[in-house]
Amino acid sequence: MKTYRDDAIVLRCHDIGEADRVITMLSRRNGKVRAVAKGVRRTKSRFGARVEPFSMVDVQLYRGRSLDTITQVESRSQYGRTLAGDYDAYTTASAMLELADRLTGEDADPEQFQLLHGALHAAATFAHRPELVLYSYMLRAMALSGWALAVFECARCAAPGPHEAFHVHSGGAVCNDCRPPGATIPTVETWQLIGALAEGDWRIADAAAEPARRSAGALIAAFVQWQLESNVLSLRMVRVGGN
Repeated sequence: MKTYRDDAIVLRCHDIGEADRVITMLSRRNGKVRAVAKGVRRTKSRFGARVEPFSMVDVQLYRGRSLDTITQVESRSQYGRTLAGDYDAYTTASAMLELADRLTGEDADPEQFQLLHGALHAAATFAHRPELVLYSYMLRAMALSGWALAVFECARCAAPGPHEAFHVHSGGAVCNDCRPPGATIPTVETWQLIGALAEGDWRIADAAAEPARRSAGALIAAFVQWQLESNVLSLRMVRVGGN
């Protein structure tokens, strides 16, 4: 089928030519899609504002050799309008989009799509502190991609925990027998928060104090970037722990 339709979340876009724009989207059934929105930068464009980053859309596309072409767009949720009004919500959501872009490919991944959609909705509706939504998203997105942070067992020998030491290069918690030089000892509150974020236990996560939020955020960011072997640039703008 040359023409197809799907739900999608706009991850990023860049201009080409005089009036066109390439839109990168994570779709529900077709994985990550790159498509041209022709004439979208003209003031009279039919759907220019609908294909901005953070937007959830119902999009129709025509398959091309290297790039598809957007032929129709219906807006589902314009999360960007709300996120742009709050620094912490905007920067954390930006980090989510960047990580989603890094973790997904052309193969369909409905779980990653649904996870990103839920995280953006939570950030835009201020259901929880923005940085906590980001940290939870990071842990769960990495787990879906095969890089689960070890919280309840040793990352090296799988001995059941709880364990007190954390080692980024090992993949999370490490027991006393496996504990390498350079491992850190997070507080009990930090460990509880990391576990709650990994499992989506918002009763515990929402009650976490600022020191635990800061410590958990730093450890999660270090783990993610070590596994990816590069920095998630948007994390530089996130205020770890929030205000």
